[in-house]
Amino acid sequence: MKKICMMLMALVLCFAMSANASDIDLAKKSTLNSILKSGELRCGIASGYIPFQMTDKKGRIVGFEIDLAREMAKAMGVKFVPVNMEFDGIIPALLTNKIDVITAGMTVNQQRNLQINFAEPFMVVGQTALVNKKLEGKIKSYKDLNSPEYTIVSKLGTTGEQAAKRFLPKAKYKSFDLETDAALEVLNGKASALIYDLPFNAIFMAEQGNGKLFFLDKPFTFEPLGWGVRKGDPDFLNFLNNFLHQIKNDGRYQKLYNKWFESTAWRKSIQ
Repeated sequence: MKKICMMLMALVLCFAMSANASDIDLAKKSTLNSILKSGELRCGIASGYIPFQMTDKKGRIVGFEIDLAREMAKAMGVKFVPVNMEFDGIIPALLTNKIDVITAGMTVNQQRNLQINFAEPFMVVGQTALVNKKLEGKIKSYKDLNSPEYTIVSKLGTTGEQAAKRFLPKAKYKSFDLETDAALEVLNGKASALIYDLPFNAIFMAEQGNGKLFFLDKPFTFEPLGWGVRKGDPDFLNFLNNFLHQIKNDGRYQKLYNKWFESTAWRKSIQ
């Protein structure tokens, strides 16, 4: 009996040592480890997604997500290196180790998740409503717009149009080729509300909506944006998630949000 117990204990010890060695090997192979060794954080971006990543008049890459990534590099103590490319080339670049992380305003979906892993969403860019100021007090939720007395507008062929038709079937609907024209229809009192992406609505509200519109800024569709990493890298994923928790709760995230979504001062520096 003693021999059996000793054999079992030896097996358990061997298994524990093997598992520990595997964990150490996995940590050594982590992208996080290679970033710290190289001293650079290579972020895959696709400039042009306002206000997340844009090119200013001096040729610099700027934007809300760019600032978040800079903060991440600072937390690591490494240099922030944006790698600008076409959006459809970003996942292949990650998989071939040309970049360390995708920070390109990428929507998390199941098709992409089969190829890569995503950190927790840094923002949900769902559909929101810009409403004519005359309806303030009467309209408290997007659901209140679901009535024949209201005219809803959005951009043709977008998720905004899909959401308007799906969630507000009783309202009158009108589409526009340009989201700006749809927003102006509401601004000028010719429509009740615009259903469209949160970033555009937030910027239009800040630029032109004061005293004429009010903004129902809580998204009612779930379209999360997340940072992408290679599969099999729990250490890097853990770091990203904890970084996002920290920045969202220490005031830095809100400060950057205010800079890019509540203010329009940055517009004059963009190409």
